[in-house]
Amino acid sequence: MFKVALLVAFMATMAANVQAEKKIVCYFGSWTVYRPGNGQIAIEDINPRLCTHMIYSFIGINTDGTVRILDAWADLADGGGKNGFGKFTSLAKQNDVKALIAIGGWNEGSTKFSQVVSNPQTRSRLVQDVVSFLQRYNFDGFDVDWEYPNQRGGQPSDKENFVALLRELRQAFDSRGYILSVAVGAAEKSASQSYIINQVGQYAHLINLMTYDMNGSWNKVTGINAPLYASDSEQGEQAKLNVDASVRYWLSNGAPADKLIVGIPSYGRTFTLANPSNNGVGAPATGPGNAGPYTREAGMLGYNEICESVSQGGWTIRREDQQRVPYAVKGNQWVGYDDVDSVREKCDYITSRNLGGAMMWSIETDDFRGICGLKYPLLTKMNEVLRGIVPQPPNPPPNPPPTPKPTPAPPGPPPSGLCNKEGYVRDPNDCSIFYYCQNVQGQWKMIQFHCPAGTAFDPSIVACNYKDNVPGC
Repeated sequence: MFKVALLVAFMATMAANVQAEKKIVCYFGSWTVYRPGNGQIAIEDINPRLCTHMIYSFIGINTDGTVRILDAWADLADGGGKNGFGKFTSLAKQNDVKALIAIGGWNEGSTKFSQVVSNPQTRSRLVQDVVSFLQRYNFDGFDVDWEYPNQRGGQPSDKENFVALLRELRQAFDSRGYILSVAVGAAEKSASQSYIINQVGQYAHLINLMTYDMNGSWNKVTGINAPLYASDSEQGEQAKLNVDASVRYWLSNGAPADKLIVGIPSYGRTFTLANPSNNGVGAPATGPGNAGPYTREAGMLGYNEICESVSQGGWTIRREDQQRVPYAVKGNQWVGYDDVDSVREKCDYITSRNLGGAMMWSIETDDFRGICGLKYPLLTKMNEVLRGIVPQPPNPPPNPPPTPKPTPAPPGPPPSGLCNKEGYVRDPNDCSIFYYCQNVQGQWKMIQFHCPAGTAFDPSIVACNYKDNVPGC
């Protein structure tokens, strides 16, 4: 009996370890710091406990094979900039999360990548500049988001040259401990044009499948952004535009299962219906749906915009039973998206196929403020299913520093006048001490905290940091 109990306990431990090994890759779109209202996100709003890897997006590429910083004011501290790179990497390291930087994206296109990697000299220069960039800005790895080799102005040799780039990056990275990640077109129609899949799998540590944008307003009929499965009504190439078909294609072409990271979108694709009375999946559409108040882009809505709008009423929500995802209709507006239930089912699918984990594009359109309830509901559900953890309640700041029990300070405004708004403030005489200021019926209440030995409170990340990294301490 004891042996049986021991075996059961061992198996449970092994299962928990396997679950804990799943990756949660969080892409962050750095330009979204400029969005208005509740859609504006700061790096301090990111909850790193919900991620195993955080990817800052994007930097660009120059035709001479050097890296290009796209928004120096947002990314760097120079000249009073917002220091996005520094805040992002500090937040990750404070919470034992890997911080990567992504190059490329849709707007960067394909032509410059194709030109640079086709020449061994400029390709080598790119590898060297990437290593220097990672060292200079303290990132843990690099994500190649070339959209897409041999497409959008590329050439057939891109497939081999993409592998050569990954091979040379991996050779330079291994001795330094850097992570090599790729974001790839997922569906067979795109992937077959762009990748030698088994060789991509040989060199990349993580293969982030962009299993979304399967349908959108470029079509003449409504369609779900990221179906899990095909429906019976779909035939030919259309039946391959879903998560399951994409995963099966990559696996069948030699991608290692434990490197495949399934993309889950925190946004939906929208349409304007030709006839509001004909509003199912596949209904005729005249074009993209109306732009949202935060993303301000016709044809898409962030999950945060969807949940806020739905909570205001007037929408009818339905689920596509075979594709396993919801869609919502209001008048002539139609959106297909992912919610907590479809995220759970996709994560169960990831577990059932022993895949590496899930990624979100992108965290700033999850309900990161908790306007509709729980903060980061989609990302939280991914963690619950894949990592078996329920993140801490979202009331404290996203990355609260490790501290002992707080010691309340006397009520009322302190002599120094430190409190003039709610939030955290550092003690002017001791960098290791900081306070939370709370307005209680017109009186400032202060709760005192102490940073661990050797660290100081860093207002730039609202957390304890190594003293050498904290100005003025």
